[in-house]
Amino acid sequence: MSIAFVDVDYKDIGARAACVLTELWEDETPHSTYVRDIEAVEPYEPGNFYRRELPCIISLLSLLPALPEIVVVDGYVWLSSVDRPGLGARLYEALGRGTPVVGIAKTAFKGVESCTDVVQVLRGTSRNPLFVTAVGIEPEAAAQFVRRMAGKYRIPEILRITDCLCRGRASPGNNAV
Repeated sequence: MSIAFVDVDYKDIGARAACVLTELWEDETPHSTYVRDIEAVEPYEPGNFYRRELPCIISLLSLLPALPEIVVVDGYVWLSSVDRPGLGARLYEALGRGTPVVGIAKTAFKGVESCTDVVQVLRGTSRNPLFVTAVGIEPEAAAQFVRRMAGKYRIPEILRITDCLCRGRASPGNNAV
């Protein structure tokens, strides 16, 4: 299996997108990494974050030798219910509805507690949950994968590595373009 964890960090008018590939959810270290610098991105537009981030992720995924079996985004797949798509649902559509997408968000949106499509996952000793959503895979199954991810803290180790790569703080085995 191949799992791609993707994240984007914005710098002035551009961005850096990073992808960490693993073979298993429990992997502590990446199988490989990819980084892409993007010269210009759309301005931030409240309620339409995907317009800024989705092109960066699509560009980044084009670097991979093959499409992964699952893509994990830093954010939500659904923003309330399946009738309000977030970044993950938009990515699922852009990938032709054939690659499951899991969203792992660190912050809650207003009304998250009443949304049946969001599974709250506690990790480590944290009392603050991660918010897991999914498309192409059952949300509870995705939440079980997130619970099993390596790392003793709230944020799984692979997500920390992905965040560091897109912020330019680490580059283990990185394939930058």
